[in-house]
Amino acid sequence: MTEYELPLTVEAEDIDDLGHVNNVVYLRWVQEVATAHWRAAAPAEARDAIAWVVRRHEIDYLDAARPGDALVARTWIGQAERLTFERHTEILRRADRRVLARARTLWIPIDARTGRPVRVGQDVRQRFSTS
Repeated sequence: MTEYELPLTVEAEDIDDLGHVNNVVYLRWVQEVATAHWRAAAPAEARDAIAWVVRRHEIDYLDAARPGDALVARTWIGQAERLTFERHTEILRRADRRVLARARTLWIPIDARTGRPVRVGQDVRQRFSTS
């Protein structure tokens, strides 16, 4: 399992009325780290030809991130079925590596030109699936 990490900083606009990071921001971070991992690990021709859409997000919120926290988003790939690719993500506080949120997302590859679901080549499947 190859993990990919993306550093994050809590910004003022991320904070909700309760004084901590809003749940929607965690979702944005889940998508940002997935996109960054794709760009870093995918073959160049695949990056141009394939885009990804979310089929499902599941997020467990375990602890609050607060103003000024330095965080890291860690992601790794799971299993793939025909057109559904699983990805796991954790949002951690950098100082103590405490997991603040865990997510499981199902992604579907689409043709970047047509927007229609597309089967990926073996090179992409091997890089982005454990199965």
